[in-house]
Parts: sequence; structure tokens; C-alpha cells
Amino acid sequence: MGIFFEEDIRQIITTDKINWNQFSNSVVFVTGATGIIGGAIVSVLSAANTFHNLSMQIIAHGQNLAKGQQLTEKYDIKFVRGDIRNPLPITDITNHIDYIFHCASITQSADMVSKPIDVMTIAVEGTKNVLNLAKEQQCKSFVYLSSMEVYGQIFGEIRESSLGYLDLSSPRTSYPESKRFCESLCIAYGKQYDAPVKIARLSLTFGAGTANDPTNRRVPLQFARKAISKEDIILHTKGESVINCCYTADVIMGLIIILLNGKNGEAYNIANPAATVTVKEMANTVAQVLGNGKSSVVINIPEDAEKYGYAPATKIHLNVDKLKALGWIPKYGLDEMYQRMIADW
Repeated sequence: MGIFFEEDIRQIITTDKINWNQFSNSVVFVTGATGIIGGAIVSVLSAANTFHNLSMQIIAHGQNLAKGQQLTEKYDIKFVRGDIRNPLPITDITNHIDYIFHCASITQSADMVSKPIDVMTIAVEGTKNVLNLAKEQQCKSFVYLSSMEVYGQIFGEIRESSLGYLDLSSPRTSYPESKRFCESLCIAYGKQYDAPVKIARLSLTFGAGTANDPTNRRVPLQFARKAISKEDIILHTKGESVINCCYTADVIMGLIIILLNGKNGEAYNIANPAATVTVKEMANTVAQVLGNGKSSVVINIPEDAEKYGYAPATKIHLNVDKLKALGWIPKYGLDEMYQRMIADW
């Protein structure tokens, strides 16, 4: 675990914006616990458990431990391996669950094109499994991690009530469309079974705690690796799409605040308006900040560009007033997001 990620964890567990006593003697279930966000949630909860003496139990569910993953089994963490689409053997561990963070999802763009069925079934069948668990266990609160991609092709400032167009003829739509369906499923469980579900629509998330895994092809990591190696950053699009970003620790803080203070059946955007740039602007920033002028940005659009699974060009700016009303404030801008991530590699 890097020094900046450790610093982030200390800041979260000592903040006065979270009433940690609400987790006393509780059981928290986290899916997607081997991913960037799920793993960070588990690390934060475990640290808070020790710091505040909460007597909390954490159940972390994931399919595989990724290379470089920091998550390890400790006295307060029980790691359950398995496909989220299969039955969840949680009753073998505990007879009740108080809180759920449902983070499990396929998030790499290329997979959305090459494995659209997996993208959709993991989202839909997995979410139904976890919602059934929440219903059976009568949990106190449930946060579903959705995405800004549910807004589709739309322009301008985007509040939670906005909605744009999705091209159903594209396999890439498997991701945003399944996220939309899962959000509807969450609302349905809330209506029919009183499931206490909240929805978090995340922007592009990275920062300290994001491992330098070469198999992770997400744009921020590709840009960073190229710049550090003093190689040119190659764009396979014109780079005109606007990217809304947020630092990992800021996202984790937002998710916990939504879990404890959010309103059931409501969606909340999580993004830092100060870290909203076009793809090309981000590439230029990374080349300058990390490449020390020795890395350039080159646009090279291949004929088979569709295989990369990039989302259609959009120019949206997520409005986060709703989450700020709960007391959340993002801390780190784009330069610091990269600098703190790289420093921990």
C-alpha cells in the first residue's frame, strides 16, 4: 500500500463528515472487492474498524485477486471468491447483513465490445442476486455503483434527472444499457420490497490506490504509462469527448456518505467539476505533467477503431449539487490525481 493511499485512508477515517458509529457491530458486504473501488472501500472500512473500534465484520466478494491487488484477508475481512451471477453463500458466514456496496461490474471498454453478453449478465444477474440478498437480510442501506454512461449521448450540464440517447445497434451499448436496467431493478426492489437502495453514478475514477496493472487498459492508466516511459500518447479518436473525473478517495468518501445519509430510491452523481476535460486535454496534461515535455500527443484513428470500445463522443458536465447537499466536497483535481497515483506505483 502506497504512502498517498495510506494518507487518503487516514483522512477518510478521521473526517467529521462520516458518523462511523453507525457501523458499530455491523456486517458490511462489498461486491467487486478485487476492483479499484471495491478494494478501496474494503481497505477504508477495515482501517476505520480498527481506528474507531467498531467491531465491524466485512465480507468482500470477488472473482479473482488481480495482480497488485492490496486486499488481503484480515481478522475483520472474510473474502468470498465466486462469480456474482451464481448464488451467494453469505449465510455460511453470517446470519445478517447491515450494509451493501454493490461494485461488481465489467468496466474495460474493449470487453464491452468483445464480451457484451458477459457485461450484461454480470450486471443484471449479479445485481438481482445482491438485491435478493438485501431483501432477505433486511439490510439497512444498499448502494449500487452505476455510471455516468447511463446518460447516453447528451450535451451540457447533467443533473440526475437527465437522460440521453443510446444506440441499441452497438454492442458497446451493453454497458450503459445494462446499468440503466440495473438502476430500474434497484428502484423496483425499493418499491416492491422496501429495499433501501441508493444509486451512485460514477465518473472516471483513479488516483492513489490504483495499481499499475498492465492488463488494465483504462484511459488514465494508458496515458500515465506512456508519459512515464517518455513515449507518445496515441489517441484512437479525435479526443473531443469530455471526461468527467474524480479522485478515488473522493469517490469512496461520496459512496459512504450516500450509504449513510442518502435518500432511498435516489441517484447521485459523483464527479469533480474541476477535473472535467476533453480526452485530448487530459492527454496533453499528462504529457506535460508526467512526460516532462518528452512525451507528445498523436492522433491516429485506425480503421478498426470500434474494437477498442470507446464510448460515443459526448460533451457533458456532471452536476454534483445533490451530493454536495449531503456534505460531500471533492478534494483533488486532475494534476494531483495523476501525481498521487504515480507516486504510489
